Amino acid sequence: MKRYAALVGVAAAAVAIGLAELVAIVTGPRSAPLVAVGGVVIDVVPEPAKDLAIDLFGIYDKIALQVGTIVLLAAFAALVGLLASRNLWYGYAGIALFTALALVSVLTRTGAQWPWILPSLAGGAAAAATLYLLLGPGPGPGAARAERVPASTERRRFLSQAGLVLGGAAVAGVGGRLLSTRRGVAEARDAVRLPPPASVAAPVPDGADLRIPDLARYVTPNRDFYRIDTALVLPQVDPATWRLRIYGRVRNPLTLTFQDLLGRPMVERYVTLCCVSNEVGGDLIGNARWLGVPVKDLLDEAEPLDGADQVLSRSADGFTCGTPTAVLRDGRDALLAVGMNGEPLPVKHGFPVRMVTPGLYGYVSACKWIIGMELTSFEDYSAYWIQRGWAQLGPIKTQSRIDVPRPGREVPAGRVAVAGVAWAQHVGIARVEVSVDGGQWQQARLAGTTSVDTWRQWVWDWDAPPGRHTLRVRATDQTGATQPEQERPIFPDGATGWHTVQVEVR
Repeated sequence: MKRYAALVGVAAAAVAIGLAELVAIVTGPRSAPLVAVGGVVIDVVPEPAKDLAIDLFGIYDKIALQVGTIVLLAAFAALVGLLASRNLWYGYAGIALFTALALVSVLTRTGAQWPWILPSLAGGAAAAATLYLLLGPGPGPGAARAERVPASTERRRFLSQAGLVLGGAAVAGVGGRLLSTRRGVAEARDAVRLPPPASVAAPVPDGADLRIPDLARYVTPNRDFYRIDTALVLPQVDPATWRLRIYGRVRNPLTLTFQDLLGRPMVERYVTLCCVSNEVGGDLIGNARWLGVPVKDLLDEAEPLDGADQVLSRSADGFTCGTPTAVLRDGRDALLAVGMNGEPLPVKHGFPVRMVTPGLYGYVSACKWIIGMELTSFEDYSAYWIQRGWAQLGPIKTQSRIDVPRPGREVPAGRVAVAGVAWAQHVGIARVEVSVDGGQWQQARLAGTTSVDTWRQWVWDWDAPPGRHTLRVRATDQTGATQPEQERPIFPDGATGWHTVQVEVR
């Protein structure tokens, strides 16, 4: 029957993915077919679709992508099963097609090596074997077991076999993924001992954290810090073998080991990072205490040549981002960071080394898992997101956000704390104002901060009358420029507009 044939196709695909994940324990997580195909999807999907995914799923966009890929694979596998019920060779052809797609995806990934083909080949062979086992040939040309399954003992046996295959494949797939992505790096990270900073971060002033419920903390805990990147699986970079090359248009190329980096004078600074995909009022932003080596010092040693106006950072997963050389040498605290809030970088935030640059959106300045810095020019090379139409320079726009009261929340009439955060990296916030129902702007009280490179909390005490009200906020930076009211989308260089929330006062 058709539904049994479709189930067999899904079981064959599950076995293929499960075995491929197990083989990827040896060959590396980026060699797994689901990861490689997902990487290709990320590279080729139109920008509006990426923006929609981030808008809908936020930091869970990659999980959503993988779930969507699995759903599509299951649908394709069910079709393969139906075709195989007519003739097994049709099923084998479908498996060969998907295996070929996986191989092409794997081999076109940055840093691909020939062993990376093994998970796809093993998965394809396992799928074919499963198809034969459950839809073996019956009497007559093109006949298959699914057409002969009676509504009795044989059907129960068939379903039991298929269930065991699916269950085993699921265990193998999940176990393989967990083992391959955690192999070795967790222990290596635990063994890292960060050196004390030669230049300590300015202390957080009393009152910098207003500690109002639901208001973002001044320092974002590592577990809560947003993550946006193109890596479907986290690169597992061993600090013992990590190398950073500074090369290209330089007079003195450099190659540094992790120990070389740790042996240099360290700088500790609070810096707020923001994603260009952050919508007005969004949460793709966070503030942390970073420890690292000044990028300027390294570039000064390398001595960029005339015309090298771009530092092209390369990640272990193949991602690239281009930062203006002048920005990295203008005295701001751009760091090759090894620590985050007093501990070695979490793997998801770039362990063992990442770049942190105040004042620029992450897509042009915050390369994670960094392994190379090539001095080149914007005219000669466009980095990953620039090739996809995003702006070349990416300075962070002045923005403000209302955290409390939450949109749609009911609050009691009387004195209500309206509070949030505002940021204007490397310029600084001078003033935050709140308007109720389009009325006069009221100046909020600003909390303290360590520097112009971090966000600031703010609060305004509102005598709230009963009814439904609309709150708006705007910020003015230290140059006197007020964030624009005009609403613009995140593409190509960051969203603008005043954050607005509606609250019900009872």
